[in-house]
Amino acid sequence: MSEIVEKTEHFVTELLENKLDPKFLYHNLRHTQRVVKSTKELLNFYNLEDLENEKLLLSAWFHDVGYTKGVEDHEENSCKIASDFLTKNNYAPEAIKDICSCILATKRYHEPVDLKEQIIRDADASHFAQKSYWETTDFLKEELELLNIANFSNKAWRDENIKMFRDEHQYYSDYAKENWNEGKERNLKQLVKEKKTEKKIAKKEALKAKYKSESPDRGIQTLFRVTLKNHLTLSDIADTKANILLSVNAIIISVALSNLIPKLDNPSNTYLIYPTVIFITFSVISMVLAVLATRPNVTSGQFTKKDVEDKKVNLLFFGNFHKMSLNDYEWAIQELIKDNQYIYSSLTKDLYFLGLVLNRKYKILRLTYTIFIVGIVISVLAFGISFHFLGGSARL
Repeated sequence: MSEIVEKTEHFVTELLENKLDPKFLYHNLRHTQRVVKSTKELLNFYNLEDLENEKLLLSAWFHDVGYTKGVEDHEENSCKIASDFLTKNNYAPEAIKDICSCILATKRYHEPVDLKEQIIRDADASHFAQKSYWETTDFLKEELELLNIANFSNKAWRDENIKMFRDEHQYYSDYAKENWNEGKERNLKQLVKEKKTEKKIAKKEALKAKYKSESPDRGIQTLFRVTLKNHLTLSDIADTKANILLSVNAIIISVALSNLIPKLDNPSNTYLIYPTVIFITFSVISMVLAVLATRPNVTSGQFTKKDVEDKKVNLLFFGNFHKMSLNDYEWAIQELIKDNQYIYSSLTKDLYFLGLVLNRKYKILRLTYTIFIVGIVISVLAFGISFHFLGGSARL
């Protein structure tokens, strides 16, 4: 690295780190360093004289320092900053003029007139072909928003990038065409793929919206689905409660039969007979009621074609068709799905009869729990009274 290039690197680094507005998320030191690196890559391919290489590297370092003065005419400002610095360092005026030409060649719509301008323009746009493109394009979008230059939606920004790739940008140097175009095309394909994916999603959402607008009874379907689910959940809870009572009372009776009743044949334990009978009686009653709460009802399992035609049968409950042939049931279902009103009527009947079953279950369960609690309390009192008043005399 020549001495002037080294001095320029230190100067530009300090300038961009200390004088550049932090809102420049893209046009900053990192961008400049990337352009310098890409310039070196291009220069390694081309056999230019040392002085030409030096001027291109200086152009790469200075090409965006004008942003320290603002966005407007930043290329011209970059030229002025470069000229002042290089003049102070006794750089040749003709060389400074060439460097300014290269800096001005980075303007957006400029067409390069020689290889040097091609190199600096290709280096300035090398990120189009790199994997870091997705990061840099996000920084540029945010920078434009922070500087109040433009505010793009994600979709509009992607479209703007696709337009840039297809209609505006091109690599000029042979090296960039051969080595960078492939990466650029890969990034373009990804942009187009994202656009197509978004279109598919938008199309699906439009179809969903259309389906919702064309299905005013969707809310009714949700109502039936949620209500039926709640009924079934409550039925499961009732069955669980009944099973708990069955298990508890079965354990109580087992313990009584194995430990308490064998002791009643002893004359000294006669005072325990009545409390034991009360205890077991309430437990048996509780068990019987718990079984009744979960005991299924048996239905006929058959219906006639007239029942279906008159819409008097609920085809959704297995108890109404379990004895029917498959052909008869298929015919009945076909009749059902032809008529929305019949479907809703069947669902309504299902809800209603499930409600009746739930009412019966919970009434019996309430009675069972009441009897169980009362039985436990009375049994404990009976055992206490018997032991206090009769137990002492029996021991005497």
